[in-house]
Order: sequence, then structure tokens, then C-alpha cells
Amino acid sequence: MKAIVLRSFGGPESFELSDVPKPVPLAGQVLVRVQATSINPLDYQVRRGDYSDLVPLPAITGHDVSGVVEAVGPGVTAFAPGDEVWYTPQIFDGSGSYAEYHVAAENIIAKKPASLSHLEAASLSLVGGTAWEALCVRAALGAGESILIHGGAGGVGHIAIQLAKALGARVFTTVRPANFEFVRSLGADGLIDYKQEDYVDAIRRETGGRGVDVVFDTIGGNTLSRSPDTLAQLGRVVTIVDTAEPQNLLQAWGKNASFHFVFTRQNRGKLDELSALVERGQLRPHVGAVYSLAEIPLAHARLESPSNGVRGKIAIAVDSDP
Repeated sequence: MKAIVLRSFGGPESFELSDVPKPVPLAGQVLVRVQATSINPLDYQVRRGDYSDLVPLPAITGHDVSGVVEAVGPGVTAFAPGDEVWYTPQIFDGSGSYAEYHVAAENIIAKKPASLSHLEAASLSLVGGTAWEALCVRAALGAGESILIHGGAGGVGHIAIQLAKALGARVFTTVRPANFEFVRSLGADGLIDYKQEDYVDAIRRETGGRGVDVVFDTIGGNTLSRSPDTLAQLGRVVTIVDTAEPQNLLQAWGKNASFHFVFTRQNRGKLDELSALVERGQLRPHVGAVYSLAEIPLAHARLESPSNGVRGKIAIAVDSDP
């Protein structure tokens, strides 16, 4: 089979299109013919060596799959050849989704939402699972509460806006003016041009000084240390960024704030919850660009660029007609 193989850590040129053996499903595993995958910040972080101790080379990376079951191993009962499925592969195991076939444990795979194309499903699995873990599990965002979502036009952010609205929350988001109409179409209530206005001042103004109940950090930097200034009492901060720089959280004490650090865990349950929202018309991923399997280095370079111009996700068509 064809696969994009990471031969060394570094830039997009570190990838190589190669012929590798087709995997064989073992007991409890499913072999999937990959129709589509997508690109995430996690993918270029792995490629450049941020997690080099966890990823033995050479490796096939990639963290989204939408495809069709080709074969099942002994003991598999939930799936059969021909089923359309979607999932996030186990992270850091060196056998990712940048390939024509992928094998995974039965318990992390779910039936693909019928109303989504493979390109759309592959653009939702990791970011959707991340947003669900952050907002529903960790922050326990509830109806009538408010949330500040940083980076609302991005891969995780555009899903988080829709999920927060489905939960009944009032949504504020930081975004460039060029993306105002896009995030409004997703349901955002308050838009903050982070280039022109300090988001702390904007939240204080928009909430009458009360603050928001939840801050969802997708951008890093000094967001953790500044978030308490935007929080209401008993507010929660959830971050998906592995920020290395020290953060002063003294201001969080007076707010009785809690902080949650999220690294996505794979399971079928959250995918089924996301599928239900999709089928009710409350959630849909936006595919901002599509590349082929061989063009994955170009897709990486584009996503990694600060001015990539992509709304939502960059999807990869592994099959010629996904």
C-alpha cells in the first residue's frame, strides 16, 4: 500500500511517499481502507520532533480516519466488511492514518455519521473528540452559561462553537474580522477582533464585569495567566495546548477557578455522541481545503503557516473519490 512515511524529524520535506506492507488485523482489530484523513497541529508537532521520545522512526503519522471496513480480526462483533467507520488512531504508536489502509482496535471505532462525507468525517474525529472532552467532560459547560473560545475559526475552535451552542451556552470567540461572518454562521454570539481589542477588556464589557463561566484555550502563550481576569466566580479554564512557559495563576485564587489540561482520549462513546449532534443538524465540520495523500507535505506547510487562510480543517483525500 501507499503511505506517507516520516523518515526523520524536521520540516515537511521529512515525509516520503513509500510502498509499505498492508497491515493485517489481529484479534479485536479492524482493517480499514482509508478514504480520508486530515491535518491537525498535533501532526506537525509530531513531524518536527516535539514528541521525539514517544515516536520511533520511521513512522506513519496522522490522527484521523474515515473509511470502509476491509476485514475484521477474530472476536470482532461490532463491525463487518463494508461498514463505513470513523475514529482517531491511537496517538504516538507510529502507525497513523497517512496511508491507504489502517488497523485499529474495535473499541475506538464508530459507525460514520451517514450525513457526512468521508472528508467531513475525517475532519471531525480528532477535533470533535477534543472539543467534547474539553467542554462536556472537563468543563461541564451547561445551559445558560457563557464561554470564551479562543481561535473560533480554527479546527477545534469552529467545532467548539457549535458544541457550546448545542449545550445552550452563550459563546464569545476571538477571531479575525475576515472570519466574522463564518463564526456567526456557526452560532457565535460575541466576536472579538484580537488584533484591535484586548479580549479581557471585551469580556468585561460584554458581561457587565461578571466574566465568563468557561475559557477554552486553543492558542497557548500567556492565555492561562490572563484567563482568570475574564472568569466569573467558580469559572473553569480548559486548555489543549502544552504550554512550556511558566504561568502566574495567582489571580485564579480569588475566582475559585479550576484549570483542566486536556489530551484527547480515544473511545467510541464520544464519537457516537458527536454523531447524534451531526444527525440532529447541530454540528458539522467545515472543510477549508483538500489535498491528496501525496500532497501531505504541502498541507503541513500550509497549516503550519501563521497566515494559512484556512477556515476549519484541511482534509486529505486518500481515496480518489472520498
